[in-house]
Amino acid sequence: MLLHAAGDQHAWASFVGAGSLPTYNPFDPPARPEGTVTELVDAAVAAATAAWDQVDPASGSVPTPLPPVPTLPAEVAAAACALDAAIHAWDVAVATGQPSPLSDELAAALDPAARAVVEPLRGFAYAAPLATEATDGAAAALLRYLGRDPEWAA
Repeated sequence: MLLHAAGDQHAWASFVGAGSLPTYNPFDPPARPEGTVTELVDAAVAAATAAWDQVDPASGSVPTPLPPVPTLPAEVAAAACALDAAIHAWDVAVATGQPSPLSDELAAALDPAARAVVEPLRGFAYAAPLATEATDGAAAALLRYLGRDPEWAA
């Protein structure tokens, strides 16, 4: 999962104009990273940060690595990139028995981007949505919209 998540961030960085594509297919990553996990994550964060630092926040058209959604306004594209990172951080955290890093506040901020990009990617990058529950906060509702069970644990 970490290689997939890091590869996604490198892909975003490449598409928005700074950085290179990952040396592997993020949807078919190698079993082990080259170097340490810390180096892998640090490189992905550095690439994404450098790329987004160069994007004009007022731009109405930023390229994306999402084939069905080739461009988005800068604010939505940045949030879609952050959505990818945040959801994979949740995946890794819960798979390793750690607390969720996805707060209700962050989920609420990422929800508009999810609504803008998820539907064309259903069945490929996202599963079918799960039914929301009356007690769901923003994080649980976003996870369910993305096809993830907020109660899942390793």
